[in-house]
Amino acid sequence: MSAESPFKISVPDAKLDILRQKLALAEFPDELENAEWNYGVPLADIKRLVAYWKVGYDWRAQEARLNKELPQFTKDIDVDGFETLNIHYVHQKSSVSNAIPLLFVHGWPGSFFEVQKILPLLVQSSPEFPSFHVVAPSLPGYGFSEGAHKPGFAAEQYAEVAHKLMLSLGYDEYVTQGGDWGFLITRTIALKYGGKHSKAWHTNWAAGLPPRFILNPIVYLQHLVTPYTPAEKAGIERTKWLMKEGRGYFEEQSTKPQTLGYSLADSPVGLLAWVYEKLVTWTDAYSWTDDEILTWIMIFYVSRSGPAASIRIYYEVMHSTPARARPSIPLGVSHFPKELRITPRKFLYTIGNVKFQAEHPIGGHFAAYERPDDLVGDLRKMFGKNGPAFGVVPGKDGY
Repeated sequence: MSAESPFKISVPDAKLDILRQKLALAEFPDELENAEWNYGVPLADIKRLVAYWKVGYDWRAQEARLNKELPQFTKDIDVDGFETLNIHYVHQKSSVSNAIPLLFVHGWPGSFFEVQKILPLLVQSSPEFPSFHVVAPSLPGYGFSEGAHKPGFAAEQYAEVAHKLMLSLGYDEYVTQGGDWGFLITRTIALKYGGKHSKAWHTNWAAGLPPRFILNPIVYLQHLVTPYTPAEKAGIERTKWLMKEGRGYFEEQSTKPQTLGYSLADSPVGLLAWVYEKLVTWTDAYSWTDDEILTWIMIFYVSRSGPAASIRIYYEVMHSTPARARPSIPLGVSHFPKELRITPRKFLYTIGNVKFQAEHPIGGHFAAYERPDDLVGDLRKMFGKNGPAFGVVPGKDGY
């Protein structure tokens, strides 16, 4: 394993000059009368954001803020059967020496930026709740991590990178948190490294399969006689909406990511529209500022491997065979009403050893960014004193 190298974001001026030129030459499609969001992102939204992007938005100020608030590093990680990848990550230790090592794994269209709000909360020390040492990598192909160079880099490889990063930092035993692809990656970690290294996992995205009598007889019978709660009914409708009106991106990214990649790499306006749609429709009426939106987009635009690299995970996972076994280590789930795929709570027992669940009245897909206090509060309850996963990391109870 290589040494830990401090990292500061420093985008070349030439990259920003080209961006300004492309924004100045942007052409926009027409729009039907009263289309609103029915056909996709409204034209007025994109024109407003592009105008601000050209004159007003200050990337250098945002870059300096990220460098100041997020301690960043890079490290070389060897991936079995592939190559050595240079991985970018945020790493902040708590002042509590026996804090709980926590691996935070983002998804798409997210990045390491999603840890920004929860980081100061997680490392906070108090006699009332546990503290954490936090590691938040940029997944390979995202942000400032090197992307894979060969086909076949799927869930097991992403999990391997994250796990080896934790070991290289001295965290032989740790817990995980993730949503979106972070759910699949931390679940894969729980399967491959659970028990010996990964001690528990928590997610804000969990969709289980209907229980089967032969595999889960008690849960199956309970499901038959237990009516759906209002939150579960609303979740089923939310899932129906996604499958009917919001899944086109998934089909394209999981079948022909390279074709889409040309537009994402060449057109900053195209990239903005593609991701901004998800930021709005996947959140629970979150009040995005234009600075937040453009910083989110810029991390993709100036990423090390380019924005096309981030979507290849869809193809690789859908063309591989992820493990279907049920991890035995403790699982915690935070439920937010505007998540994308929501199944009845009993279904979750088919995917993991559920020990903690929490319902929230507000929140969507990007819980760490939308509802940081709620997400961190759940982690504190799960891993704190009297919590179901208290003391799962020997000698690291967080107090």
